[in-house]
Amino acid sequence: MPLPGGLWWLLCCRRGFTLLHRDYGDGELSGDGDEDEDEETFELRTPSPAGGGRGPLDVTLTQPVRSGPVSDRLQSWEETRSLIPEKGPPEEDPDVVVKGWLYREPRGGGARPWLPPRRAWFVLTRDSLDQFSSSGKGARRLGSLVLTSLCSVTGPERRPKETGLWSVTVSGRKHSVRLCSPRQAEAERWGVALREVIASKAPLETPTQLLLRDIQESCGDPETVALIYLRNPILRHTSGALYAPLLPLPYGVSAPGPGYAPLREEAVRLFLALQALEGARRPGPLMQGVLQTCRDLPALRDELFLQLAKQTSGPAGPPGPPATQDPAALRYWQLLTCMSCTFRPGGAVRGHLLGHLERTEQALPDTELAAYARFIRKALGRTRGRELVPSLAEISALSRRQELLCTVHCPGAGACPVAIDSHTTAGEVARELVGRLGLARSRNAFALYEQRGAQERALAGGTLMADVLTRFENLAAEEAALDDSPDSGWRLCLRLHGPLHPEGLSPDGHELPFLFEQAHALLLRGRPPPPDDTLRALAALRLQSLHRDFSPRAPLPRAGRAAAVLGGWKRLRGMGRAEAMAAYLALAAQCPGFGAARYDVLELSTEPGGGTPQKLCLGLGAKAMSLSRPGETEPVHSVSYGHVAACQLMGPHTLALRVGESQLLLQSPQVEEIMQLVNAYLPNPSPERPCSSPSPPCQDLPDISPPSQHPGLDEPQGQSGCLGQLQD
Repeated sequence: MPLPGGLWWLLCCRRGFTLLHRDYGDGELSGDGDEDEDEETFELRTPSPAGGGRGPLDVTLTQPVRSGPVSDRLQSWEETRSLIPEKGPPEEDPDVVVKGWLYREPRGGGARPWLPPRRAWFVLTRDSLDQFSSSGKGARRLGSLVLTSLCSVTGPERRPKETGLWSVTVSGRKHSVRLCSPRQAEAERWGVALREVIASKAPLETPTQLLLRDIQESCGDPETVALIYLRNPILRHTSGALYAPLLPLPYGVSAPGPGYAPLREEAVRLFLALQALEGARRPGPLMQGVLQTCRDLPALRDELFLQLAKQTSGPAGPPGPPATQDPAALRYWQLLTCMSCTFRPGGAVRGHLLGHLERTEQALPDTELAAYARFIRKALGRTRGRELVPSLAEISALSRRQELLCTVHCPGAGACPVAIDSHTTAGEVARELVGRLGLARSRNAFALYEQRGAQERALAGGTLMADVLTRFENLAAEEAALDDSPDSGWRLCLRLHGPLHPEGLSPDGHELPFLFEQAHALLLRGRPPPPDDTLRALAALRLQSLHRDFSPRAPLPRAGRAAAVLGGWKRLRGMGRAEAMAAYLALAAQCPGFGAARYDVLELSTEPGGGTPQKLCLGLGAKAMSLSRPGETEPVHSVSYGHVAACQLMGPHTLALRVGESQLLLQSPQVEEIMQLVNAYLPNPSPERPCSSPSPPCQDLPDISPPSQHPGLDEPQGQSGCLGQLQD
C-alpha cells in the first residue's frame, strides 16, 4: 500500500530500529549521471546487546527518480484517502473536534467559477479532515486530508464575486481544500479548530535534519562524518536539480509581496539560482537578488545556508575542492560569505555550518577555501540583523574578503576615507574620526549625518554603515532612472550633534576650524536665522578670519548692507585668524537655539474632536526644547527638560512627550533619533564626550592656517541681505 504524500511515517520494527521513509519530492535530487544521486542511505541506530554503546545499521532507501508525467503517479488525494478505513462518519468518537455541513469548492474552482460549491458533511478529528456524503452512519466517504504540522490554514475570507460565501482554505503538500459557509461565525469556528489541530501535531523532520543530527553526534569522529557524507548524496555538491526543500517548510503558504511563489517553490528556485552563479558573467546582481529574496522571506534563510553548505562540500563529500578549477566554482563560497555577513542561521543549521567550516580549514590548510572558511566563521560571530542587503560594492569587496571604503566629509578638514566592513556602525566611524581630528577630549558631541543639500539626518550610533551605503546606492539608481533627475548627491558628514560649547578651544587644534565651518554651514541654512545686526558682525568676523585685515584688493561683499559689514571688518584690524574664529563661535552660540538639533515635525491634537496637524520646527538644545513655526525665531512652546516626565514612542512615526499634566504628540520620520536625544538630555543636560587616545589625522587634512574658503558654499537662490554678506 503506498504511503501518503508529504508525510514522514514512523515505523517501529521488531528489533527496535526507527525507519523514516519519505515519498518523492522531499529533499530529492534528480539524476545527473551519478548513480548515487538516485538513492539515499540512512544510518539507523540500535542499542548494543551489552548496553554500552550504539552500533550502526545501514539501511539503503532507493528514491524514485523524477520520470514520467505526474499523472502516472498516485494522486495526493488518493494517497491520503487510502490510509483511512472506508466507514461512515463516527457518531461519538472522542477524537472528533468539530463536525457539520459545509460547502466545498470543487478542485480548480478558482479557474472555473461557474462550478457551484458542493455541500457535504465534514468531520475534523485530531488526525484528519474527512468529507462524507451525508451525516448518517453508512455515509460514503468522499475524501480525507491527513493533517500534519506542515499544513496551513488561511481565512476566513469572503468571496463575493464568486460564491458570496465565507471560505477557509486548508493546504496540504499537493492540494488545498476550501471549505465554505454562508455564516462568518461558522467559518471562523472551523478556522480556529483547524489551526489548533495543526498546532498540536509534532513537528515533522526531513531526512536532511536527521542527517544533521547524526553529523552533530559524530562530530568527534571524522571517519564517521565522512562516511555519512559519502553514503548520502543529499549532503554533497550536485549539478542536478533539487525538487523539494531540505528543511520542512509549510505547505501552501503564499510568500509576501508580488512576484513570489509559495515558500516550498521559492526554495527550489533558490537552488536553481545558486547553480546559475557558476556560469554568470556578472554574479553580483544575481547574488544580490538571492540575498533580497532571503530578506523578504526569512523562512528561507536557513534553507539557503544548508543549500550553500551542500554545494561547498565537494562532489565526493567534505572537505573537498570545487568540482573544477574554474574560478566560477568559488562563487558558492562567495555567496556564503555574503550570507554570513547579512543573516544569522538558526541553531541546528548554525552548528552544522560551523562544523563544515572547521572541517574545511583542517583538511585544506593554506588554501583559498580555508581562507573563505575562516572569514565566514568570524563573520557569523559578529553578524546581527541587517536593514538592507549588501550593495553591489559590498558584494564585490566580500567576494575578495576585503574591507570597503567610505568617505566622510568633515567641515574644515576635507574628506576622510574610512575603512569599514559589514559590521561597522556609525558610532564606531564617528569615534574613529573624532580621534583622528583630536576631538576626543572636546565638550562638544559629534555624530555622523547623511546629507544632501539642505536635507540631513543624524545616524543612530548602532546604524550599520553597510546599510547606509546600500541605501545611497538604491537612491542613486532610482533617481538615475528618471531622465530629468540629477544624481542623488547623498553623502556622509561628521558634524556637531547637540549644543555648542565654544569655551576653551585651543587655537592650535582642529576643533576650532571644524566648529567654525560647521557654524557657518548652519547659519547659511538659516537654522536659526539670527538678527540683522548679529549677521553683520558675524560677516565681518568671517572676513577677518579668511583674509585677515581689510585690504582694497580683498574680495568685497556684494551690494546690500556692504558698507556696514566693511565698517565692522575695518574695526577688527589686528585680530588674528584663530581669535576671529573664536569670536565668531562665541557670537553664534548666543543666538537663540544655535547648535541645537532641529527637526521638522507635525504637532497632533490631543483633543477628543481632533484638529488639523500643525507644521512646526522642534529644537533640542542643551537645557530646553522648543517648538517654533517655520521661518520664525520666537518659539511657540518652550519646555525645560526638568519638566519632561516621559518620552516614548506611540507608533511607527509618533512620539509622545508628557509635560506635567499635559501630553504633546509629535509626528516625524525621525522620532527614534528625537527620542534618543531627548532621553540623553533628561539625565544629563550637558553631556561630555568620553576621553580616548588620539589617532593619526585624516589624509589630506589641510593646515588650519589659513582655513579653506569652501567656494562650494554658494549663496542659495533668492538669498540676499546680511545672510549673503555673511556668506561672502
